[in-house]
Amino acid sequence: MGRFTARRRVIRYTLGERTGRREDQLTVEEPLEIRVGGERLAVTMRTPGHDVDLAIGLLVSEGVVRRGDEVRGAIHCAEAGAGVGARASGGDTSNSYNVLDVALEPWAGPLPASATHALTMTSACGLCGKDSIDAVRQASAHPVADDPVAVDASWLVTLPDRMREAQPLFERTGGLHAAALVDVGRDEVLVVREDVGRHNAVDKVIGWAVRHGRFPLTGTVLVVSGRAGFELAQKASMAGIPVMASVSAPSSLAVDLAEEVGLTLAGFVRGSSMVVYAGDERVRSGAERATTATDVGRGAEARA
Repeated sequence: MGRFTARRRVIRYTLGERTGRREDQLTVEEPLEIRVGGERLAVTMRTPGHDVDLAIGLLVSEGVVRRGDEVRGAIHCAEAGAGVGARASGGDTSNSYNVLDVALEPWAGPLPASATHALTMTSACGLCGKDSIDAVRQASAHPVADDPVAVDASWLVTLPDRMREAQPLFERTGGLHAAALVDVGRDEVLVVREDVGRHNAVDKVIGWAVRHGRFPLTGTVLVVSGRAGFELAQKASMAGIPVMASVSAPSSLAVDLAEEVGLTLAGFVRGSSMVVYAGDERVRSGAERATTATDVGRGAEARA
């Protein structure tokens, strides 16, 4: 599908210069209803594209999919009554590509009650509709605490720029988040995905890994373009990702979860510095002095 961007006529204002009309490109945001075996799981706002990966990644994050062979297939539904194993009869047969039904193998079992979202998820929310905080804390089938991977600090700080090089839609619109998976041992960027929602971008890279036989994601780094909230740390944990790097700040709850599960969490990964909030034993700093949260705070004070 080519519905990633949309063109709109706009008026550009610049102080001291002549006002002009121009055409601008915007990021497309549309709803996607995700079903499992015909049963609605969630409705999320997303940038169209890689919808199957998005749905599978969400199922991993929810603890529904724990192995790659549990996913049998997925299909975009032509109308409200269509889905995997069901044929629409009558009515509008046009396909909006905004309803996706995922089929799981019989041994995957039914959806747990805690996985059903009662509310629509916006592009800014990865946890909307949860009934309680307890329902948010899913137990991962792929514990990351014992992953022996180690990373050099000088290498880790280069990853956001490497991800940015693979963000063509951001270059055109400036309105997208991104997530990347990097194989540490091979020094290879496995996949980069963009989406209007940062949690969607993460689900898309996790779903890609499931479909390409690279699951669980041991020995990898998850790189995210926005802040590192609790929901992203949770998704990394559920996918077996041992290291997460964000260009912005984490939340206190994300750090608490990282410490609890053994996830290495780095924030403010920019240029030549970063702050490691949890799991610093995996980060090799060499002869360079490690940057601390106190150092960043002092730098902010100096700039004020």
